[in-house]
Amino acid sequence: AEWQQLWYSNFEEYQRLMEPNFDNNTISNITVQLGATAFLHCRVRNLGERTVSAEVQWKKLRNILQSFYEVGRNFGMFQISWVRRRDWHILTSGMFTYTNDERFQVLHSEGSEDWTLQIKYVQKRDNGTYECQISTGTGIVSHFVDLHIVVPEAFILGSGEHHVDVGSGISLVCIIEKSPTPPQFVFWYHNDRMINYDTSRGGITVETEPGPKTQSRLTIRDAHDTDSGNYTCSASNTEPASIYVFVSEG
Repeated sequence: AEWQQLWYSNFEEYQRLMEPNFDNNTISNITVQLGATAFLHCRVRNLGERTVSAEVQWKKLRNILQSFYEVGRNFGMFQISWVRRRDWHILTSGMFTYTNDERFQVLHSEGSEDWTLQIKYVQKRDNGTYECQISTGTGIVSHFVDLHIVVPEAFILGSGEHHVDVGSGISLVCIIEKSPTPPQFVFWYHNDRMINYDTSRGGITVETEPGPKTQSRLTIRDAHDTDSGNYTCSASNTEPASIYVFVSEG
């Protein structure tokens, strides 16, 4: 009876220690810019390396139990899956992908504790909660990741119209915000033509200062009536902003 009690108590302890678990069972929040790549991390802690204090009888059986758990791990007893909560779609299970959307892939290196769900070219519809599940012999343990997709926005200082006199300068300032990764380049268009590097017109300069609120200034010297029209600023994965400029005789 004492040996059986020792067996069961230590088996339960060993089972609890050997089954995978999360480093922390909380909700993670990740913010990713539209069009970028999202990495949803699921770090699994396996306590199989820890030792269990027991009597001599238990030590003799421990190797047998460890072999049993290793076989279970190799054959998917401890399966790690990613599930999209909005439609309960199983995206990946182990190293296999169960979606036709090729943007989804699980990243895992042998021996690593990290099972990362990679989503390339994120779209607005990817916004939501994702669940990393571990199926164990005693049930399912979950870790949740809230993915927030942000779309950088641009706006040009001033109203929807800008009036200047012929011969004076045109100065427009574009602000880009809600961009986790500040754009390095901001492109300016006159009607449908990009003018950042317009050498034929001349007298055009663009100065951009990246930051939490990126600021780009377009300056055009000696305005002509042909400079009238719609001016637009935009960056990669950014909703553009426009303003109409009227150049007229004073």
